[in-house]
This record gives sequence, C-alpha cells and structure tokens, in this order.
Amino acid sequence: MIRFDSVVKTFRRARVLDGISLEIALGERVALIGSNGAGKTTLIRCLLGEYAHEGQVTIDGHHPRRERTRVLREIGFVPQLPPPLKMPVGQLIAFAARLCGTDPQRIVDLASRLGLDTAPILNRQFIRLSGGMKQKLLIAIALGRDARVLVLDEPAANLDPEARKIFFELLAERAEAATMLISSHRLNEVSALVNRVIELDMGKVVLDDRVADDVSLSGLLDCRITVKRADPALAKALLAWQFADLDGGLQWQGQVAGPDRLRFLGMTSRYVGLITDLKLTEITETAP
Repeated sequence: MIRFDSVVKTFRRARVLDGISLEIALGERVALIGSNGAGKTTLIRCLLGEYAHEGQVTIDGHHPRRERTRVLREIGFVPQLPPPLKMPVGQLIAFAARLCGTDPQRIVDLASRLGLDTAPILNRQFIRLSGGMKQKLLIAIALGRDARVLVLDEPAANLDPEARKIFFELLAERAEAATMLISSHRLNEVSALVNRVIELDMGKVVLDDRVADDVSLSGLLDCRITVKRADPALAKALLAWQFADLDGGLQWQGQVAGPDRLRFLGMTSRYVGLITDLKLTEITETAP
C-alpha cells in the first residue's frame, strides 16, 4: 500500500532522512515515533508529496509528488498544528467536500458525532475557533472521505475525553479499509491505537516492530474510584473525564475508552496518595 524506497531528504546539507525503506500494508495501524528532529514530519511531507526527495515514495503504486491530485484523494490528513485559515467554516466544509468528491453533510455529521455543532459557526472564520473545535472539524474533514490512507499527527491532542472516545470509534469503523500512520512524540499516547511501531532517530529507522493488538478501538472500561477524602483538584480532573460523583467526592464512577487507559492511569497517578481503590473492568457487549 505505502512504500518508501531509499528515501533521502537533505536541507542545506543536513540529511534529515537518511535512506528510509519501509513497506506498510493496507489495514496496518502504524505509530511513527521519535524525538523532535528525528524526521517524522519530513517523512509525512514526502508521503503527502510536499517535498522533492531522492528515492521513491508510492501509495498503491502512485507517486505523491508526480500524481499529487490523484494521490491526495486517497489520503485523509490531520495536522498537529491547525492551519491559520481565515476561510469561514461553511466554506471550508464545502471546499473540502468538493475537493474529495464527498457529500458536505457527511463532514457535518462526523463533526456532530465528535460533539461539534457546525450550524452556529458556519460563518465564523476557522482561525477563530478554539483548539478543540478546530481539531474536531479537521478530523471530520479527514474522515469524511473514503480515504484508504489516514495520516494523523498527534490527532487527539486537543480533544476532550468524550470526543476521544468517539474518535477511537470512528477509527475502529475504518480499521479494515484504511492504512493509518499516527505520528507522536510519545509511544504511550498512541500505543493502544496501533499494531506496529516505527521509530525514527537522526533520519534513520531504529525500530520497526509489531505490537500486541488486543485493545479494541471501540472498547470501553468501567472505572470506579474510592478516595480517602474529597479533593477539589482530583474532582476537577475526574469531572473532565465525565465521571459521576457517587458520595460527596469520596467515590467516583465513569467510563474510559480502551485506547485511553494509559492516559487515564497517568492522570490518576498524580493522586496516588488520595486513591484507596481503583477498578477498571472491560465492558463486554451482551446479546439482547
């Protein structure tokens, strides 16, 4: 599906990509990790046809640089930093839909599932939206096309916990039909989303490994927490995850998306001195 063959990219004599060769198959969910300057963004831009380079990059046999219009129809892209577009939201949705040959209502419906009602903001400039609103709209645009390749750069960074759950469900719906390349600085942010990890360092592949694929993207965990005493900071954190207060701040109950379990446990670890009991139980579907 995606092939990098001896890809080299140099900026002012600095070799940012140093002979990258990779093959990524349809249906693979790949974490592209590495520190700042490792080459992740440059590799993505080569994949999107933005940079000239040595070696070859192909998507299903087509060259992103030479056949960019055709190839970009196959790609849904969510950038880490939203572009500073002054285009009104309604115009942006119409433009994106026309570009990829999809129904604008499909984008609107996906945004709604993520918790973004586009009706009141159709005339608002994209640049004036909040970070979370921008992220939801960009995800809706990326997933609102029948893309066979999804390139996601820190895709859930600005999403609230409920939107993250929906986002994981949307990815699950596309898991069999699309290849996903998810870029992140930290593996723990994306480990539960992927079945393969590729790490770059100094422009080279230093790790390419398959990982356990046991967590469902649409899976949910029931969580119950008991604490020694009510604490405003912990209460604020749990309310952000949409937990319910069962006993004056002493007992809490809520649901956590399966792929978000590490992120949730990282949050609760800050309050380990307060928590006396924490139970996570996978929610299994039962037959009606």
